[in-house]
Amino acid sequence: MTPQTPDQLAVCSWSLKAQSPADLVDRITQLGLCRVQLNLNPLTTDPGTWSNVKAQFDDAGLVIASGMFGCAGDDYSTPQTIRATGGVVPDHLWDDNWQIVQNATQQAQKLGLALVSTHIGFLPEQPSDPAYGKLVDRIGSIADHMAASGITLMFETGQETGQTLSTFLDNLGRDNVGVNFDPANMILYDMGEPIASMKKLMPRVVQCHVKDAVRTEHPDTWGTETPVGQGEVDWRVFLDVLSTGDFRGDLVIEREGGDNRDTDVRTAIEHLTALMT
Repeated sequence: MTPQTPDQLAVCSWSLKAQSPADLVDRITQLGLCRVQLNLNPLTTDPGTWSNVKAQFDDAGLVIASGMFGCAGDDYSTPQTIRATGGVVPDHLWDDNWQIVQNATQQAQKLGLALVSTHIGFLPEQPSDPAYGKLVDRIGSIADHMAASGITLMFETGQETGQTLSTFLDNLGRDNVGVNFDPANMILYDMGEPIASMKKLMPRVVQCHVKDAVRTEHPDTWGTETPVGQGEVDWRVFLDVLSTGDFRGDLVIEREGGDNRDTDVRTAIEHLTALMT
């Protein structure tokens, strides 16, 4: 049993919509946090702005706990568009995504990161699906490329059920692949109950996103993201499952909707801190 503590709380850089490393440092400091999961894409696409992010974090005494990269063509307009465009699934974007993987790995290595997450894309439910083997090969190549730099690739949950992901990871057979568990995504994508899925995946969970949501009442439409504590995630049970599983990773607050991101992140900090203490 490992009780979860406020020291594990972090925030996603993209949730704060920071315009520069200095802006990001200031926003994180004002929130009273010291850890962040950093979007790695801008370090390649906008190096003039982001190339000195590590130095600025070091000067401020802040820690980049992990990285994230998005894939080419990701279109989250509807569940149908992201199913068609998401992750490394589209064949016509594989070359572009392989370049993104190489860029993200290089940036993570420069930052000294051991963990990098992404949405891989919708996984086929059955190994007999013709696309299954192709994705095993592609994702295996990504994992092997990152392993050479000492990096663990984290699958972010939500675009498949917990059972589908668990089976896929068994078939993938890579030691440097884990799970970034996001309970809200299970709700937003209507892919099962988050607590049951987390219990299934717990031995592989190396990082969590703290995000909340309510499930859609209409098939093939998005659920609705909410501030933490206002959705369907039972955070007390969530923390209990992590404690029982001896989880020691980061609990990274992610807010992708709403017009008051900093306020909503602060709400998440207060909600989880109250439950932890």
